[in-house]
Amino acid sequence: MAKYQNLLVAIDPNQDDQPALRRAVYLVVQNGGHIKAFLPIYDFSYEMTTLLAPEERDAMRQGVIAQRTAWIREQCRFYIENGIPIEIKVVWHNRPYEAIIQEVITANHDLLLKMTHQHARLESVIFTPTDWHLLRKCPCPVWMVKDQPWPEAGKALVAVNLAGEEPYHQALNLRLVQEALELANNINQTEVHLVSAYPATPINITIELPDFDPSAYGDAIRGLYLVAMKKLRQTFHISEQLTHVEKGLPEKVIPELAERLGAGVVVLGTVGRTGISAAFIGNTAEHIIDQLTCDLLVLKPDDFNCPISKESDDEQGDEK
Repeated sequence: MAKYQNLLVAIDPNQDDQPALRRAVYLVVQNGGHIKAFLPIYDFSYEMTTLLAPEERDAMRQGVIAQRTAWIREQCRFYIENGIPIEIKVVWHNRPYEAIIQEVITANHDLLLKMTHQHARLESVIFTPTDWHLLRKCPCPVWMVKDQPWPEAGKALVAVNLAGEEPYHQALNLRLVQEALELANNINQTEVHLVSAYPATPINITIELPDFDPSAYGDAIRGLYLVAMKKLRQTFHISEQLTHVEKGLPEKVIPELAERLGAGVVVLGTVGRTGISAAFIGNTAEHIIDQLTCDLLVLKPDDFNCPISKESDDEQGDEK
């Protein structure tokens, strides 16, 4: 059975075009499974209705939910009529990211898809506060979908940490590559590349140690990374031509390589229990994400401890 079968799509309430829904439909057509189109909604004018009777307040809330449910149903109508299994759910919640994560946990969703906006002038993807909360805290894989067409012959670029000495680094590397390959094979034979960035020689060492040979040091570091990359790629029978070990900062190397390859998605992993700020290469992951111009798939380790619980104190209501 394909990896992702129970997809949750976070609907963007501010536009009719829903790239994340399109990507989810594509995955289901190729992979099987079903989709839940999910929208947390909250009207702040509701705060001004405290003088109304409880029944009137509830009627207002249910009216907003019903209106948005009908709107989403219209967005999904073409897909549903063509046999795509889509469930529609709208909830009343004033913190969207909490509602989305609670839905992931409650319904055991195995993939969350949400649209990101591309800033044309800066040629980068703009992440909202909700996006960052989801990337840091959502327990299932998160696929941030760019609001641009998938590039022709788009590739998957998997960023791996070859310098980590802890066992969880190796385990997460294996999971990233395995899931990227499974997804590629189950969908459209997308070409999967691996990348790791190794550090340049520290300038202070060359100054303080006159006999130090920076060239030999750099070659030695690159050699260690190449050996580690060879071991990883051979585990999955990946061609050497599809692996990249490049000198520089990860936040520069990875986005630039993704651009050169015409990657459709970059796959990143996190190891920190506090989320992406303690990511696979330390605290540089957020800088990498800020520089990407393509889709992003973020995975967490199996022992990730989600800081959001199922329960919420917020007033909620839903309609399907």
